[in-house]
Amino acid sequence: MNALTFLAADEPENPLIPPIPELVIGLIAFAIVFAFFAKKLLPNINRVLDERRAAIEGGMEEAEARKAEAQQVLEDYRAQLADARHEAARLRQEAQEQGAALIAEMRAEGQRQREEIIAAGHAQIEADRKQAAQTLRQDVGKLATDLAGKIVGESLEDVARQGRIIDRFLDELEAKADAAAETKAEAGR
Repeated sequence: MNALTFLAADEPENPLIPPIPELVIGLIAFAIVFAFFAKKLLPNINRVLDERRAAIEGGMEEAEARKAEAQQVLEDYRAQLADARHEAARLRQEAQEQGAALIAEMRAEGQRQREEIIAAGHAQIEADRKQAAQTLRQDVGKLATDLAGKIVGESLEDVARQGRIIDRFLDELEAKADAAAETKAEAGR
């Protein structure tokens, strides 16, 4: 023992190197704790980690699937919106064309009605003028006959002769009036 004591006394003790019996007991205790952790806790920890990893990967896959679905819905919505815009433009164009056709049709109808009204007015004026000329002829003829009868001193009762005389007289007056109107028209040019 002296030799051991001597060796022990010679060597200074190193605090980093533990005594051998403590080292052996520490290694045995570490092996027991390690075996316990490896058998009991490590599988539970690995299972929980695997579940978390699967949940995260599943969530990411689900998020990717939802993102793809949302992208598809967005594209469908944009396509429907574009179709709706094209349809609205087409309907607007059709409405403009129908409106233009309706306006043209109404203008044509208005023009036709205006021409009918003007033609009817001209016809009515012509009929009124002829009736007034006929009435005027009769009145002028009656007055001329009465005047001629007073001048001649006899009654000119023969209606046929009266009509011929009056017509001839009025025709001469109309011819003179027409000639005067032509002369004025030529002078105005």
